[in-house]
Amino acid sequence: MYNVSFYLRRLHSLVGLFVLGIVILEHVFTNATSLGGPEALNGGLAMMELIPRPIFYGLEIFGIAIPLIFHAVYGVYIALQANCNPGRFGYIRNWMFTLQRWTAWYLVPFLLWHVFYLRIYLKGICGVPISYELLDSYFQNPVVVVLYVIGMLAAIFHFCNGITTFCMTWGIAKGPRVQNVVSVLSMLLCAALSLVTIAFMAHYVLF
Repeated sequence: MYNVSFYLRRLHSLVGLFVLGIVILEHVFTNATSLGGPEALNGGLAMMELIPRPIFYGLEIFGIAIPLIFHAVYGVYIALQANCNPGRFGYIRNWMFTLQRWTAWYLVPFLLWHVFYLRIYLKGICGVPISYELLDSYFQNPVVVVLYVIGMLAAIFHFCNGITTFCMTWGIAKGPRVQNVVSVLSMLLCAALSLVTIAFMAHYVLF
């Protein structure tokens, strides 16, 4: 008999690493072009609009939306079963495990809000194209800025820490020494992406 839970967890980790990773990297690097001004960001967004609509919608639905819904739903199921107790077990891996779960709880409502408002309501229903001017206006609200900074940093940590757990789960990083190296490299990537995110968010607010 097949161990369904085993394969679902493997699929969950694959989706998280590759699909969530692609979405995060695309968002960070696309928004980072805003540091070059409106023309740079709008030019990058215009290139994405050149993708034929059927292909673009297919990628959005089958390549991003459905995999992320599965990752979120099954992730909630895993989180409800998890025993997070950082106060009792104070070592670093338990804290990373706990932060992985906490960031997941924040990301579920954050992504629902983000996708519904910008992608479905503004762009889909109202027909307002995503642009530098729209985001610049959107991020003049300090509450929105704070929620987005937390959301982006949470997503970045969730992805980068997920690299470590993926390598451990799939047997890529065997032994504590290799696992520590992977964890350090993952956190360095987390720090780099976080700094870029803070930089472009500060640019929206200050310029």
